[in-house]
Amino acid sequence: MEHIAAVLLIIGCSGDLSQCAELPAPTTVFETVEECAAEKQPALNAFSKRTERVFGTCIAVDPALEDEYAEIVWQVHPNGTLEATVEKGGMQVASNGHRP
Repeated sequence: MEHIAAVLLIIGCSGDLSQCAELPAPTTVFETVEECAAEKQPALNAFSKRTERVFGTCIAVDPALEDEYAEIVWQVHPNGTLEATVEKGGMQVASNGHRP
């Protein structure tokens, strides 16, 4: 059985960052953070032609939580920083901030 150790989150935004939305990454879950990191830049490159600004981050996930419902909560700040967390039942279980 494979275990999820990281999730790739890709966000596309308007040029002024006023409108952002999740974009469908080619692969979203990975067994290691390193595998996720290796796929991040090619995915960002693919979306860079389809949206004005694109952000991505790999979020480490506790493999023990993979069978439980968790939600990815994210925000792109006005300074261009993507902040993302994995939350389960309102409790933060993983976090990663990334500046492009």
